[in-house]
Amino acid sequence: MEKPKIGVYVCWCGNNIAKMVDVEAVAEELKDVPNLVVSKDYKYMCSDPGQDLVVKDIKENNLDRIVVSACSPRLHEATFRKTLKKAGLNPYMLQIANIREHDAWVHTDREKATFKARELINAAINRVSYHEPLAERLVDINPATLVIGGGVSGMSAALEIADTGKQVFLVEKSDKLGGQLADIDLIFPYFNSSRQKIQPLVNQVENHEHIEIYKKAQVSEISGYIGNFEALVQVNSDECTLEFGNIIVAVGLKTWDPGPIKEYGYGTLPDVITSAEFEKMLKSGQIIKKDGKEPQHIAIIHCVGSRNSRYNNYCSRICCTTALKYANQVRSALPDSNIYELYADMRSMAKGCEELYTITSRKRVMFLMFDQENDLPRIKKADPGDTADMVIELNEVRTRKQLEIPADMVILMTAMDSREETQSVAHAAGVSLCGNKFFIEKHPKLDPVATTTSGVYIVGSCQGPKEIPDSIAQSRAAAARVLGTIHKGKASVEVTTAFVEASRCCACKMCIPVCPYVAISFNEKRNISEINGALCQGCGACVALCRPKAIDIKGSSQMQVIAELDALFFPN
Repeated sequence: MEKPKIGVYVCWCGNNIAKMVDVEAVAEELKDVPNLVVSKDYKYMCSDPGQDLVVKDIKENNLDRIVVSACSPRLHEATFRKTLKKAGLNPYMLQIANIREHDAWVHTDREKATFKARELINAAINRVSYHEPLAERLVDINPATLVIGGGVSGMSAALEIADTGKQVFLVEKSDKLGGQLADIDLIFPYFNSSRQKIQPLVNQVENHEHIEIYKKAQVSEISGYIGNFEALVQVNSDECTLEFGNIIVAVGLKTWDPGPIKEYGYGTLPDVITSAEFEKMLKSGQIIKKDGKEPQHIAIIHCVGSRNSRYNNYCSRICCTTALKYANQVRSALPDSNIYELYADMRSMAKGCEELYTITSRKRVMFLMFDQENDLPRIKKADPGDTADMVIELNEVRTRKQLEIPADMVILMTAMDSREETQSVAHAAGVSLCGNKFFIEKHPKLDPVATTTSGVYIVGSCQGPKEIPDSIAQSRAAAARVLGTIHKGKASVEVTTAFVEASRCCACKMCIPVCPYVAISFNEKRNISEINGALCQGCGACVALCRPKAIDIKGSSQMQVIAELDALFFPN
């Protein structure tokens, strides 16, 4: 076998790597490594000049393998694969050595960090010697798209795709379209009518010739892969099968139940209500207590169920600005009332929202701060003869005083929570959930609408709480990705996938249930497990479990991994 000709490139990443790793010394020392033809350092390898440097060296030195020592492969592996392809080299003859996240960013000793960088690069050189060319695989694309969820995100995505003449199947769990926006009176920060915004969208979707709507429906099962999906949809008591090429998940969120927070007395004190209940009151045109009278003292409590380790750690993003909206609506409806905003931190971040905060503060609204984690306000029934129905006991953070606030009505700004069907949709679509049961994107910055399952996209608040403009922007981004795939007619599928060596398979079937992508099936005639390469994402769960070592992964074989470990543990 011909000896490999390897090129190594050590990236400075500005000061991100160079501050802690002596990149010039590393590149110089590596020149003595066997089979290494080129060893260079450069300030930004991912830049156009950095990539051109690699292309030039491949052509001039006939390099057949490349090691790039830089940041995480999640960021720029695809970039450098394209670089190799541009130079006429198979894109899978590349290995990334992560010397930023795995080294420079986690150490404070420059000498030790430089030593570690050399070791990581040596391991990558050893591994890349065993790389083999892999061929790109393409699949045909069914031009239809499945959209799960009929809120503003799902409808926006459906319209973007349908307006190009492509078929869309829209599945909505409830009996109406519009999602949570349909239950809102006015939209912050400019107090636009929600109905005037959502109803034209609903009408367009319901009357579109290329959108097929399924209400009171749920997706119970999805099989297949990008370009060739099939779903079983339950509509009332009936079932139907749909075929499509891409999936957009837009199931949204729901409001959190504040019952577990005993300090607030929700469910026992009649005029302690949630933001969703108050929204219905606003839509009815009356702000009244349970006894039919108008409240004189209204308190709005922020972060109910959010940013508290006992309930939910995350911020629900829209609550603060919605609370400011309520204060303005109450002031307009009940001009003589006393309004109290009880907050932990004011997070009014979207366009026009900081201005709304300023305007609200000038409308005789009292802002009082409390400790969200350790000292929640306590609501109790007022004594007979008091001026209000309830009293809120509060340790005010800024003044360091213990206050008693009168309240006839308390509005709880409840957290946004994942829906009940989230788990089943995630399982059916092959998408992972985070600890808060929000759908996980492929990359939070570089690929925020895609998922690790090719052809499946997530949009709107099911990915995490967000405002309407952000949800619509995500929907249109996902629609653009889908339309791009449809336009090409074909899509490339993951090449670094698992495969079964038939002679070693013992037919134990243990690999089948561990596959998170449902890519493994059992061939009864051949008496072996088989892997659908279009479904497999190369996660390696089956490889780790296979006792007879019948399963391996292209591009990350056991031989390659062992070579990498050999260089790390036995460097000499």
